[in-house]
Amino acid sequence: MKYRKTILSIHKILGLFTGVVVFIVSITGCCWAFRDEIESTYNQYKKVEPQNIAILTPSEVKTIAEEIFPNNTVHGTIFKKADDAIEVIFYDAKPEFYQSIFLNPYSGEVIQIDNHLSGFFAFILKGHMRLWLPKDIGEQVVGASILTFILIIISGFILWIPKKRKNLKQRLKFDWRSTTKWKRKNFDLHTVVGFYVCTFALIAAFTGAMISYNWLKYVVYVSTGGDKIPAFIIPDNRNKEPKIDSKTLPIDHLIVKLQKESPEAKSFELHYPETEEASIYVEVSNSEGLYYNSDYRFFDQHTLEEIESKAIFGKYKDAKFADKIIRMNYDIHVGAIGGIAGKIIAFIISLITASLPVTGVLLWYGRKYKKKH
Repeated sequence: MKYRKTILSIHKILGLFTGVVVFIVSITGCCWAFRDEIESTYNQYKKVEPQNIAILTPSEVKTIAEEIFPNNTVHGTIFKKADDAIEVIFYDAKPEFYQSIFLNPYSGEVIQIDNHLSGFFAFILKGHMRLWLPKDIGEQVVGASILTFILIIISGFILWIPKKRKNLKQRLKFDWRSTTKWKRKNFDLHTVVGFYVCTFALIAAFTGAMISYNWLKYVVYVSTGGDKIPAFIIPDNRNKEPKIDSKTLPIDHLIVKLQKESPEAKSFELHYPETEEASIYVEVSNSEGLYYNSDYRFFDQHTLEEIESKAIFGKYKDAKFADKIIRMNYDIHVGAIGGIAGKIIAFIISLITASLPVTGVLLWYGRKYKKKH
C-alpha cells in the first residue's frame, strides 16, 4: 500500500507539472500526422510540362536561386522526375531563415517561393517542438517534459494493475449505466483508455525524446550493437585536383549520373560542398514520404569518386540493425513507417494521449475538492 501511495504521488505531481506541455505536444502531433496528404492537395505548382531537353545543372540552379536570396545559405537542391519542379532550399539558423524556391527545370523560371516558417503547419511544428517559445528555451522544456511523461506512463501502468484479480475486467472496459456518475466515467476514461494507449504513447514519447537528445540516441545505438559513429558526417575529398573537363564543373555531371544509376529513386537532394575540402553529399530518396531507407552518398567534388562514410548514414543496404533503429526513429515517431495506416494510428494515439492530462486533472480536482458530507 505504501509503495502504491508513493507511486500515485509521483504520478500526480509529474502529471500536474507537465500536463499542459503533453496536451500541446499531443494535439500538435495529431495535426501534423497528415501534413503531406493535406499539402498535396494544393501543391500543383510543383509539377511542370516535361520537355525533351536537358534540365538545368546544379551550378545553374544555384546561381539563379542565389540572385533571389543573395544573403542566405543554400541548404540543398532537390531534383525529382522530368515533370517536377526543382526545389532549392535555403536555411540559416540565426537569424532563422527557411524558404524554398521552385524553378522550372528547363527554363529556370521561378514558379513559386515558399516560406516554411509561416502558415498553419509551421505554426503547428513550432508548438510541437518548442511550445511557441524561443527555440533554446522551448526545446528544453519539451524535451524534459517528454522524458517526464515516460515516467508518468510507467507509473500509470503500475497504478492501473488492480489489487485483486476479480477487478481486472473493470480496468479493461467501460461498464457504465444510467446511474454511473461522471466521476466514475472520468476515472474510466483516464484508466481504461490510458491502458490501451500506453504502449503506443510510450513509443511516441521515447522516439520524440531521441529526437530531442543526442545522448539518448547514442545510448540506444550502442546498446543495440552499433559500432559506427552515431552522427551525420560529411567526409572530406580524396583528391585535390579536378580530373574532369574543366569547362564543366564535376558536380554538374552528378545528377544525370545518379538518375541513370537509380531510375526508381523518388528524388535526389544535392548539397553543395561548404568548403574546398568537403565532399558533395546527395540524399537519394527511395520511398515517397519515408526517410529511413534513403541512401546517403558522398562524392569527391573534383573527381566524383564515391567516398564511404564511417557514420551510420550511408547506403541503406549497408545499414546494420542498430543503424536501422536510429534511421527509422523519425518515421516511427510520425507513423509514416506504417504507411497511411500508421499515420491513422499516430493520429488516434496523439488525440487520445491529449485527453489524458485533461481527465487526470479532473480526477485530481475531484478528489482534492470533493464535497464533505
